[in-house]
Amino acid sequence: MLKIPGYEHGPLVQSSAYLDDPLFWPVHLGTSLRGDDAQRAAFGADWDAAMELYRVLSAEREWPVFSVPLRSGHTIHVVYRNIEGDRGVDYLIHHPEWSAAETLAVDDGHFMGPGTAWPELLSAARQSATDGIGDADARLLLLFPTLGDARLPDAAAVALTTALAALTVIEEPAEVAEMLLENQGQWAPAHWRLADGAWINDGEHSYRNPRNAFTLSEGRLMEISNALNGGETASLQQAQE
Repeated sequence: MLKIPGYEHGPLVQSSAYLDDPLFWPVHLGTSLRGDDAQRAAFGADWDAAMELYRVLSAEREWPVFSVPLRSGHTIHVVYRNIEGDRGVDYLIHHPEWSAAETLAVDDGHFMGPGTAWPELLSAARQSATDGIGDADARLLLLFPTLGDARLPDAAAVALTTALAALTVIEEPAEVAEMLLENQGQWAPAHWRLADGAWINDGEHSYRNPRNAFTLSEGRLMEISNALNGGETASLQQAQE
């Protein structure tokens, strides 16, 4: 059974086989597909099959985990937390030298985030990996629910459309990409800035906002910034200017 240090919940099971199912992706992105139009565009005639897949993913007997390794040695774990009455998806980051994983974002009714800015999300998606999930499109869509960025570049829609076209059977991936970027998770899009070597934001529910009582430590903020940006933290500032 998979163990994530400091995450003492449930029967964790590596579940990358689900990524080969085109229906997995609209199910995974569901909280960013709000409204009837978005759900029709994403699920089409496959709604019943998608809901059956959701029931499998949400079964208490196994908690699916999808691991996204970074060049720095950190790993982002996407965990389906299947507690009856408290289901959600936890986005954790861990390094072998840490005693416990840290939480980047939580996608549920008591959401916490955002966990990434767009340039960080793209950087994490495109970092090569020798184990875990290596496909850049899969990594982008897996981590997309952590996004909250008020300053999206025009290229964001292109990258997201490409990933949806590659991995799903959505008929109009560009339309769905625009809907996803408009919603960006359950929180308001945040403004990001560089402060003392770490990328931080102004999100009221974000662990990466130093003004929040539950913020990560300064050291963790800096380390996570560097890991997400492939060791090139300053590149995010250049991308947003």
